[in-house]
Amino acid sequence: MEKLAIFDVDFTLTKRETLMEFYLFMMKKNPKLIVHLPRSLGASMFYMFKIYEAQKAKEYFISFIDGLEENKMQELVKEFYEKRLSKILYKDAIDMIRKLKGEGYKIYLISASAEFYLKELYNIKEVDMIIGTRFKCEDGIHRRNIEGCNCKGEEKVKRLLEVLEKENIQVDFKESYMFSDSLADMPLFNLVGKPYLINYKKGHDKIEILRWR
Repeated sequence: MEKLAIFDVDFTLTKRETLMEFYLFMMKKNPKLIVHLPRSLGASMFYMFKIYEAQKAKEYFISFIDGLEENKMQELVKEFYEKRLSKILYKDAIDMIRKLKGEGYKIYLISASAEFYLKELYNIKEVDMIIGTRFKCEDGIHRRNIEGCNCKGEEKVKRLLEVLEKENIQVDFKESYMFSDSLADMPLFNLVGKPYLINYKKGHDKIEILRWR
């Protein structure tokens, strides 16, 4: 049986929110994308005040990708990783990934962030699988619409189990790890025998807290 080391991405593997980082990167590449700023900020506010669900808010926020060709997107996400994403990784997270990989664990990254740019994290050679929120790409054109569900909470467990079944992988969950900054990942925490909260500001009586820099 395989043992997994599962990592959330935003504020667990990275120091900042990756979608905002991608938006800022895209605006720097094309300042005209600032026209999407009111919609993006509005979506964030509506989500904060629970007017929008997370999935709807994300679709509005990421509207700046609508209409991008796949070839262009591949160029952009490669540059995004090199210039921005790779610069905001916690050293302690990378050290933990390397340590557990050396102990025979499979490294899985599971995140609510967009899979089309998270896939660049395969540049971390120890990473075995990346699961994120999927956005539609129709006839080689990217759309802001989410394919399926936002990869958060219970959906993370569902997506993980789908991958394991597809790949015919048996897992010893009792000996597996889960690292996340948020209790929104409690479904994954409950799945494994070794859960850890990262840089969690409050105390927790059941899950050990690690401080990563």
